[in-house]
Amino acid sequence: MSRQPLARILLLALPAVLLLACSSEPPDTHPDKPVTQRRDAFKAMLRSTEPMNTMLKDRRFDADQFASLAEQLAAKRDAPWKHFGPGSNYPPTKARPAVWEKPAEFERRRSEFITATDRLLAAAAARSEEQARTALAAVQDSCKACHNDFRR
Repeated sequence: MSRQPLARILLLALPAVLLLACSSEPPDTHPDKPVTQRRDAFKAMLRSTEPMNTMLKDRRFDADQFASLAEQLAAKRDAPWKHFGPGSNYPPTKARPAVWEKPAEFERRRSEFITATDRLLAAAAARSEEQARTALAAVQDSCKACHNDFRR
């Protein structure tokens, strides 16, 4: 391969490499990594809610599997909140300062989420697709409301 085509390839690849380097978020530098821990906890909850949503969207409701996923979500639902403590509002967080400036409102949103997941557990236990659909929508609405108020 001659030097000229190689130089062209490198010249064309350089902007992409620079863009990737500039767009990466900063690392979580706190010793306890609260931003990383809460992000991981939320992702773990998504691994329960996404399959439930897909099951209902595809109209392939499996009451046993849905109940298992609802139980998994309930087991994980308390994990992220303890990582929003003082001193955890730093990059790479996507949380808005309102989390720390309005703790009563943030707690209200957390409580609404817990209530919604309790209702999801009850709907899953009833083995009713209609109830499951309504309850999962309420959980998702709870997540969206909190994100609207407290996430960038």
